[in-house]
Amino acid sequence: MTTTDSAAAQAAYVEIPVRFDFDSLAPKASRAVATLHKAAIADLAAAGVEQGLIELVRLRASQLNGCAYCVDMHSADARSAGVGGQRLDMLPVWEDAPFYSAQERAALALTESVTRLSETHAPGPVVAEALQVLGGQKTAAILALIVSINAWNEIGVTSRCWPVGLRAE
Repeated sequence: MTTTDSAAAQAAYVEIPVRFDFDSLAPKASRAVATLHKAAIADLAAAGVEQGLIELVRLRASQLNGCAYCVDMHSADARSAGVGGQRLDMLPVWEDAPFYSAQERAALALTESVTRLSETHAPGPVVAEALQVLGGQKTAAILALIVSINAWNEIGVTSRCWPVGLRAE
């Protein structure tokens, strides 16, 4: 895509308006979610969870929740962490794609179960598989990450307080 093509494409984009500024209207809650996120990141580091897996979990939860801001951010973060384009493209159908390791599959199944909790009730076999493949510490750290990203998604989808940025491709 040339610079002119890129500029023309961006000029044709529709601006999605912010509904309300959650961060300034609920600063204590916003800081609490940020603190939860930092705690999850610390637990992930202590458990030795790789950045690529972290981004796949964040991205999949954000896709399921329909958070455009987070999908945009975490797909870029996943690329930066070395996750290839084909694996990113196939993430919505990961169960039928051969590009994911046993650890990634266990984490993604847990992500889907927890993100769709009202539908799934986190089935025992999904949790048991995560514990068997990932171990207790990684499973707990990934659960903390899932809780954190779901909170961010709920805020972002409801308030649209963080506009989706346009990046040069």
